[in-house]
Formats: sequence, C-alpha cells, structure tokens
Amino acid sequence: MLEEMNDNLPKADGTENETVLEQENITVINQSALEEIDNSNAEESEDDSVQDRHDIPMLEYDTLTKEELTEELERLVANHKVMAIKDHVEEIKKAFTSKYNDLIDEKRDEFNETNTDENASFEYHFPLKNKFDSVYNDYRTLRTNHYNQLQNNLKGNFNIRTELIDELKELVNGTEEALSIGDMFKRVNDIRDRWKKAGSIPRDKYNIIWNDYHFHLERFYDLIHLDKEARDLDFKNNLEQKLQIIEKAKSLLDETDVMKGFRELQILHRVWKEEIGPVDRDQREIVWNAFSDITKQMHEKREAFYGKAKEREVENLTKKKAIVEEINAVSNEKVPNHNGWQNQIKKIEALREKFFKTGRVPQEETDASWNNFKTAVRNFNATKNAFYKDIKHEQQENLNKKTELVEKANALKDNEDFKATTPIMKKIQDDWKKIGHVPRKQSDKIWKEFKDACNHYFDRMHKVRNTEDKVEVEAFDNKKTYLDTLKEFELAGDHKADLDAIKKHIETWKSFGKVPFNRRHIEGKFNKILDALFEKLSLSKKDTEMMKFNAKLDQWVENEDDRALEKEQYFIRKKVEEVQNEIFQLENNIQFISSSSKGENPFIKEVQKSIERHREDLKMWKEKQSKLRSL
Repeated sequence: MLEEMNDNLPKADGTENETVLEQENITVINQSALEEIDNSNAEESEDDSVQDRHDIPMLEYDTLTKEELTEELERLVANHKVMAIKDHVEEIKKAFTSKYNDLIDEKRDEFNETNTDENASFEYHFPLKNKFDSVYNDYRTLRTNHYNQLQNNLKGNFNIRTELIDELKELVNGTEEALSIGDMFKRVNDIRDRWKKAGSIPRDKYNIIWNDYHFHLERFYDLIHLDKEARDLDFKNNLEQKLQIIEKAKSLLDETDVMKGFRELQILHRVWKEEIGPVDRDQREIVWNAFSDITKQMHEKREAFYGKAKEREVENLTKKKAIVEEINAVSNEKVPNHNGWQNQIKKIEALREKFFKTGRVPQEETDASWNNFKTAVRNFNATKNAFYKDIKHEQQENLNKKTELVEKANALKDNEDFKATTPIMKKIQDDWKKIGHVPRKQSDKIWKEFKDACNHYFDRMHKVRNTEDKVEVEAFDNKKTYLDTLKEFELAGDHKADLDAIKKHIETWKSFGKVPFNRRHIEGKFNKILDALFEKLSLSKKDTEMMKFNAKLDQWVENEDDRALEKEQYFIRKKVEEVQNEIFQLENNIQFISSSSKGENPFIKEVQKSIERHREDLKMWKEKQSKLRSL
C-alpha cells in the first residue's frame, strides 16, 4: 500500500518540470476540494441538524404551482428539523414570490386597462398568499428559537474545547507534576474522550480549534520517547484505521450517485479528522496525500456532474426562449371576437404552464429569462384588455337599450287592452333579441326583470282568455277522459305497430285542441305517460328524445304557450354552450396527454369515446334548437 503511494512522488528525470507543474495543479484542485469539505464539515459541526438536509430531495421548485409550493412548504416545516430544510425553504419562497409577483403584475395591468374610475386604487386579495406567509412565519419562528438555543450551547462548548487544548498543552509542555508514560496516555485518552463529547462549536472557529488540538496531540506523540512501544502501537492502530478509510474512499469512486458519494467522502474526512489520532511522522504525509488524491478524483467527478447539470440548464434556457417567442406570436395574432380571445387565453395559460415546468436555467440568465417571459405575457394581456375595453363600451350601450325595453314592458304589463297591447309586447320581445350582449354582472338581473314583465303580461292575457273560452274547457274534459283510457294502453311488442300506435295517440291528443291556461297541468300528465311508453320502445337515445321533444313542442304551439317556448329556448341554449365547453375541455386535455404519452393509452381512448358521446348530444341539442328557431 505504501509503495503504491510512493509511486505518485515526482521523478528525478527529464520530466521533472512537467511533473512539478502537474503536482502544483493537483495541489490546487485538492486544496479546493478539501476547503469545501472542511467548510461543509464546519457548518455541520456547528449544527448537526444541518446534516439531515442531504436526505431531503431538492425539487425543481420553479416548476411547481403556487398551490404545490405551499403544500411542500407546509410538509417540510411539519416533518423536518428547521435547519435541515433552510435551503429548501428559501428556494420555495423565491419560487412562490416570483409567481405571486407575476400574478399581481398581471392583475394590476388588467385593472389599469379596464378601470374608468380615476379615484379607484388597485387591490387584489389572494388567500393562498396568506396561507403561505403563515407557514413561512411559523418556519421563521422555529428557526429563531433554534438559533437562540444554539448560540447558548456553542459558546459553552467552545470554552470546554479551549480548556481541553490548554490541558493538552500543559501535559505536552511538562508544566504539570511528573507523570509516568502510562499516566500520560491515560490523561490524553481522557482528554480525547471529553473532546468527542464536547458538542458543537461556531463554524468560524471549527478549523482553527481542530488544527490547534491536533497540533498539540501530534506534539504529544512526537515527544513521547520513553515508551516507544506503546506509542508505536497507537500509531499502528491509527494507521490501520486511516488505511481503511482510504479503501472506503476508493470504493466511493464507483458510486453512481455522485452527490451521495461526495457526502459520504465528507463524512470520512470528519472521521479522519475528529476521531482518529496521528500516525508515525514518516507516514503522515503519505497517507494524507493518498486520501487527498482520492478526494481530488471525487471532486472531478462532481465537477463533471455539475457540468452536465449546466448543459441541462442551457437546454432549458433555449426551450424557455422558444416559449416566449410562441407567446409573442400568439399576442400578434388578429382576434375579432370573444370566443377567439378565450381560445387565445387558453393557449397562453398552456404556454405559461409549459414555461414553469421547463426547469432551471443558468443562474446568470435567470433574471433575463424571467423578465422576457413577464414582458411577453404583459404585452398579450395589454392587447387582450384593449379588446375587452372596446367590448365593454359596446355592452354598456346594449345595456342601456335593454333597460329602455324593460321600462316599456313594465309600463304595459298591466294594460287591459290585450288586442292593442299584445303586438307591442311581441315587438318589444323581437327588439330584445336583436340587441347583443350586456356586461356579465348585469346580464342575469336585466334578463329577469324583462322576463318577469313579459310573463306578467302574457300570463294575465292567457288567464283572461281561458276563463272565457268554453271550447278550451271542453278540450280539457276530452283530454282528461282520454288520459284515463291511455293509462290502460299496453304495448303489443311489435316495434313498428307500437310506434304507430303511440303516434296515433299523439295525433288524437292534439286533435282535442287547446286547454285553459290554468289547466295545462294535464299536458304534463300526458307527457309523463308518453315518456314511459317511449322508454319501453327500443329506440335510440336521440330518437326517443326527439319524439318526446316534438310532442311537447306541438303542445306548446297548440296552447300558444310562448312562456314555455322561451323557457325551453333559453334552457337549450345553455345546454348547447355547456356541451360545447365540455368538448373543448376534453379535446384540450387529450392534446396535453397525447404530447406527453407514447404509444396507445387506454385513458386517451376513453376520453375520445367521451368526446364522441358529447358530440352526439350536441347534435341532438342543436336539432332541438333549430326546431325552436323555426317557430
């Protein structure tokens, strides 16, 4: 082993200068690696809870959402020592703050673009920010308490170690009473035992006090000549332990997890320095150089690892630049309507998500990359907000027009001259349909006011007419009698014959004519029987639905039930929008899944089937809508 170490010494031939230069380079690399290990060990010596940080994975926090960052912070604070998570917490806070500031900038831009009140000030409440701050403040409180307790301990431990060094110095300098070699060894071993138990000391004192301690410990061994056999035995034992550490360090060079290998090497350095005594003077430099050489190799492996990580960061930077260009391209597209802008907004949201999940970029490029991204998003929002500002002005004008129609309808709703007033009310309804959208906040309210006024008028009109129409009363009596007969009707089991029989029942029912307004509940009873009969037929879902719908439609038209027709029209319009939005969402989801999956994916197939079902439903609802519009 020692001969192998000596092979690394400079050769006294023509390559001496080259070898010396190489040795100088090795010395620089070794010194850098050793200083880094010493500094890390000094930090962990000050607070041993810091060691646990290596067992907690450092995630790419930039890729997490604000919700995920808050959950991760909450989990770390609840389950780990405060100093073990300090680096993780600061990275989480940095990522959350960036994303939160981005959100606030976006909301402020929207406010400035759309606000018309010069006295209004921007405010935006984000509940998740309060939760994040609360968890972070809990962490800071724990950290402060930990620091306070730690500082009290560090000072006392430092004084103990200083006193132990003084004891060792007095023993080496012979200032104490004459002791036998055996007693001196006992005293040294006692000092070493108390040294190991002395506890943490400030990191800035770590290397100084350890070097001082080992200096006097080595002096003790060098000055003990009287009992060479005992000293050499101790030297031999220490050498064996250090050679074992060198072998363990060699095996770490084969560790696939480079960072894990470096951390374990760091532990070996701590054991070498803190737990094993000196070796014979002739061997000290040899074994230390062998250990240092392995440290250099591990350092080079770690530098290569960092180099690959740097390459990934450069690739991420290229990807993020491409995403920013895509955002700029979307911003420059000409979009003429609301639906188009909603699609653009979804595109930008997808690109934002992609940007955040791309991963880290080189540290020196972080600010520039982030600023370019924010500028691109801000430009898009400015263009979008300008469009909606114009829309808002147009919608305000529409609101004014509809408000005038509401006032007219309210003025006429109690009029008794139905013959003269009804055409006017219908003209008001036609004018209402020609007016475009109003602001979303007023939409439901203005519609309800208008609908209530119209319903009030037409309900009164129908009520008056029904009380005077004996033919309608007779129609009700006929339908009531026929309904009792229909309850006894049973299907024969022949599909065509049964379908024809049901259609005949419908035609017979229609032939009885309109019933009084206050007795239209009989139509519902008839429809309930029809629904039960249609359910028993082996018709498709669409055919069944359309036959039910046509039957109801005929009844509403026959009874001049404009209120029911309008209510159904509003309901179907909402269903069409609902199904269209569901299809859009499913298609958007499947695009995202497809881009991240390879090969056949059963989940994608299931989503595709769901899209087809929704498209069939949409056809049916649009067919119903078309029939209503034809009236």
